[in-house]
Amino acid sequence: MRRSLQNEGVLLYAFTCGYITLPTSYFIGGEAGKTKVPACVFLIDHPNGLALFDTGFSDRFVGLEQGLGKIVDMPQEHPIAERLRAMEVDPADISWIINSHLHLDHAGGNHLLPNATVIVQDSEWRFGFSGEDGAYATEDFDTGQTIRRISGEHDLYGDGSVILFPTPGHTPGHQSARVRTATGEAVLAGDCCNFRRSLDEMRMPDQVYNADHYRGSLTRLSELRRAGAQIFYGHDPDFWATVPQGETLDLGA
Repeated sequence: MRRSLQNEGVLLYAFTCGYITLPTSYFIGGEAGKTKVPACVFLIDHPNGLALFDTGFSDRFVGLEQGLGKIVDMPQEHPIAERLRAMEVDPADISWIINSHLHLDHAGGNHLLPNATVIVQDSEWRFGFSGEDGAYATEDFDTGQTIRRISGEHDLYGDGSVILFPTPGHTPGHQSARVRTATGEAVLAGDCCNFRRSLDEMRMPDQVYNADHYRGSLTRLSELRRAGAQIFYGHDPDFWATVPQGETLDLGA
């Protein structure tokens, strides 16, 4: 069901597209134990087209209990195509995929959106093929889709409502998005800020690609939060439990 939003502006929706259980220190440094975290995906509904920020895990993980399936939990209804159909949105109607980065929990659903142009930082695209990081699976992003490789900030719709901006550190070409709706501004952080505590305490994961860049990205998010933006932290299960799923997000609530 594609609504006409000419009089409504931009609407933002959130979905969980799988879970992964990893050592907590992968998300915030110095922590013991393991944490099950969501793969967070957002639908941006703009009068000039639909976009997704990240696409979660691939549907190949549904029912998988071997290999990565031991740490990835992908319920049958979680692939992004199923999430969209539950809202009566045809996956073929998605015009753009904004990949924060190309790790398998962020680009796994790309292939389910056949008509989408993928927007990714050029440095991220090149690094994804380097073989230096085992969290990349080229089958997830080397799909034959149209790829728009950008460098730096990018105004998706040309009206200032959705601005992509580099937030490197987790990976070389990580990017986040500022989304302006009628109720406020959201910052879709991705993995440059995993938990609310990451920003509150300015704490990085134990393992990052570039610590100086990661720290700089956290500083920029902190500035945006002080200016009134609502940060959507990349993998925070406690924060995510407060985010309505598949409903219009009210950023003033």
